[in-house]
Amino acid sequence: MRFNRSLILAAVSLAALVSAQGGAQAGGFALREQSATGQGASFAGVAAGSAGVSSMYWNPATITMAPGWQSEFHGTAILPESKITPTYTIPAGLAALGPSGDIGLDAVIASSYTSYQVNDQLWVGFYSGAPYGLVTKPNPVWAGQLYARTTSVFSFEAMPTVAYKVNDWLSVGAGLRAQYFKVRYFSATGATPFAPSAGLEGDNWGFGYSLGATLTPFAGTSIGIGFRSAVEQKLEGSFQHFGIPIKANLVLPESVTVGLSQRVTDALTLNATAEWTNWSRLGFPRVENALTGGLLASSPYLPLDYKDGWFFSVGGEYRVNPAWALRAGLGYEIAPIDLENRNPRLPDSDRVWLSVGTTYNWSDQLSFDLAYTHIFSVGNTDINIAPGNPIFPTRGVVFAADVDSQVDIISASVKYRWDNPAKAIPAPIVRKY
Repeated sequence: MRFNRSLILAAVSLAALVSAQGGAQAGGFALREQSATGQGASFAGVAAGSAGVSSMYWNPATITMAPGWQSEFHGTAILPESKITPTYTIPAGLAALGPSGDIGLDAVIASSYTSYQVNDQLWVGFYSGAPYGLVTKPNPVWAGQLYARTTSVFSFEAMPTVAYKVNDWLSVGAGLRAQYFKVRYFSATGATPFAPSAGLEGDNWGFGYSLGATLTPFAGTSIGIGFRSAVEQKLEGSFQHFGIPIKANLVLPESVTVGLSQRVTDALTLNATAEWTNWSRLGFPRVENALTGGLLASSPYLPLDYKDGWFFSVGGEYRVNPAWALRAGLGYEIAPIDLENRNPRLPDSDRVWLSVGTTYNWSDQLSFDLAYTHIFSVGNTDINIAPGNPIFPTRGVVFAADVDSQVDIISASVKYRWDNPAKAIPAPIVRKY
């Protein structure tokens, strides 16, 4: 059976969405779509507070920029298209089973944020959402069915947060992350149209933390840095179709996000982001037979030999009038997956983000955001699982293919300030020059 090259991508991919390459939207299997405000500028400056209260996802210290009691509710529709066309197979008859069709499934994710200013130095907050995800489903009969049939992964994370304004130029923050995920993936057991499916299924709770700081060295300048820790997930589940209980320890990667926000005029603000994700820590986790304690014979290791991922973006916001603001951004993502470790379950590649967005302030307490992003792949997007590949043992089955992917993302949010802005606790001090 050929489950080893699939399990790692499903077990370590979390949440409930697809990416421009049929996986998630932040390189590998992470979900970047945590904020409609941030998305409108391709997430430029989010660690420096450009996304409002939702910036706490990247940097918990940013909630000190939100006076009073505020909440935000964000929803995102991800509309992917990813097709895999076989170019060469061994045995040759596999190619006759045809292409994958569109493996991406449309889906919606949601996140929510609340911050509360206790006094002029202390804030508390709360985030809930899905930080990782993967849902892909090719045609039930296709040339790559030995490597992938169905992948379904769900995650949920809750993060209470506390932040402290040390003085007029420095704030610090921290959050405790409780993360649940459930994984279900299947591959064909043979190369015939009627071959049954088998796969791995499991779930677990894991815990991590988030740290951050913001600096305001000059009026109108904000610098932020946020750290999201690794989260160990001890999957427990079963090897479906064979009824064997399994377990596998996976350590999801930590990330560091740096943001810069610079007010140029009263109407125009420019933002930038650089983010690093330590995907290379995943390596080759073991899959064990929970009954015997030994390695699972059919899939003893999870061959996720990822490289580190990087994301860079620049963007800006222009306040047209007190009611309307417009924003736009350009991002470039260096994926942790390339030709060496790419497979049909998650055919990720480098990609470009093009985004636009707007905010409408209905009143001093209520506002709405809308954002649109188009993502397209760049560079090599081929799949080449061949003899000698150290990550995907072929066992005599060679699979090469072309991948054609793109994705459209539409996000919206509702933001509400629960207290009376005119009577709120004094807002954070801003250094004057």
